[in-house]
Amino acid sequence: MAKFSKIEVLNAMASTGMVPVFYNKDVEIAKNVVKACYEGGVRAFEFTNRGDFAQEVFAELIKFTAKECPEMAMGVGSVVDPATAALYIQLGANFVVGPLFNPEIAKVCNRRLIPYTPGCGSVSEIGFAQEVGCDLCKVFPGDVLGPSFVKGLKAPMPWSNIMVTGGVKPTRENLEGWFKAGVTCVGMGSNLFPKEVIAAKEWNKISGLCKSALDIIKEIR
Repeated sequence: MAKFSKIEVLNAMASTGMVPVFYNKDVEIAKNVVKACYEGGVRAFEFTNRGDFAQEVFAELIKFTAKECPEMAMGVGSVVDPATAALYIQLGANFVVGPLFNPEIAKVCNRRLIPYTPGCGSVSEIGFAQEVGCDLCKVFPGDVLGPSFVKGLKAPMPWSNIMVTGGVKPTRENLEGWFKAGVTCVGMGSNLFPKEVIAAKEWNKISGLCKSALDIIKEIR
């Protein structure tokens, strides 16, 4: 069962403005990364459902964060079907994110009052997602669609809450472009977790990158 309410999760995403996106098959690495992000100010974290037995890693991770990162809303990403969404919700996922929009996932999430953030690549997709109760939609892939897409969408649909993922970088120039276009928050993956930093287990550097990105977002807003 989710630890946080739908409103609490959406508020955490909106207030911080950034959701780290990460996967690793090693539970201990995942624990250290989440803890580092938490210490850097992150309060919503997306663990991606990618490798074999990813759900087992997530099960351990969410137990760990409940004790070590009590204010962290843990969610799952890369979900494309309702069965997978249900599995992670049963494990305690506080939100579900996908690279595409599947209205059947919305039904599963709505039944348990879990935020579903689908990946959308057109204004129509976002409109259809909003019709089935998606409060926050993901513009994906962000590096393909660009900030101008978000700006164009917000003009006729200013009520839209948008998270952009794909190519987002923890730099002032990149973040400024997205937030000035009108995004609610950004999802950030590989640029927040350099491979060499993970390999060297320099967790404090990840905390520093998170804090820096969050500080930039706060200034931009």
